Amino acid sequence: MPDATVPDQVVTTERRRAVRARHAASLIVLRGRGDAAEMLMGLRGAGHRFMPNRLVFPGGAVDAADLRAPFASPLRPDTARLLETAANPRLAVGLAMAAARELAEETGLTLGTPPALDGMHYLCRAITPGFLPVRFNARFLVVEADRVRGSLAGSGELEDLRWYTLSEALALDLASPTRMVIDQLGAWLSLSEAGSRDRSGIPVLRDRTWQWERGVGPVRHARKARPVIAPT
Repeated sequence: MPDATVPDQVVTTERRRAVRARHAASLIVLRGRGDAAEMLMGLRGAGHRFMPNRLVFPGGAVDAADLRAPFASPLRPDTARLLETAANPRLAVGLAMAAARELAEETGLTLGTPPALDGMHYLCRAITPGFLPVRFNARFLVVEADRVRGSLAGSGELEDLRWYTLSEALALDLASPTRMVIDQLGAWLSLSEAGSRDRSGIPVLRDRTWQWERGVGPVRHARKARPVIAPT
């Protein structure tokens, strides 16, 4: 269940029974850079309630065990700082652990046992609109392919797992949030290492509009932003 101490618990306030946006994480495994950069994606099965028959990144909801699972190395300071813009430190680590666990379950690839979290970068956040019956408050993390090990297999939740260039994926019939996240990835790839490390906030997709979320820790300030990584 979501951590009650987290500052950003997104709940619809419509008259029907509120549907809480569950904390979730997806991990974009990135192979290469520039125009040749590739992402690992798979097709979600038809039996899923959320985004069936859609090309997605490995990921899923945070489990209670993710909040206390051991890890081999901690998050990078900049990744932890940005995650804690809208999460407490315990949840920030839990999100990374959920991303690592889902990667292993859905693709057969791992960040080690226990997982090493120091290679993860925080890209953006997307909140499912309030009118939908299944909702997630999803963080999208990025890890370089040389940080993972194993062979593609997985549980079968994701079918046709393979590598896609950004342009190849964008030419397909993607769900709108996935397309917008890939746009963010393209913008992030254009940053220098220092520019990526020193970002002052994170883009958040809320009500199908990007906002720029600034701040560190539980205090959060957001403003309207264009759907690209804002400069530091």
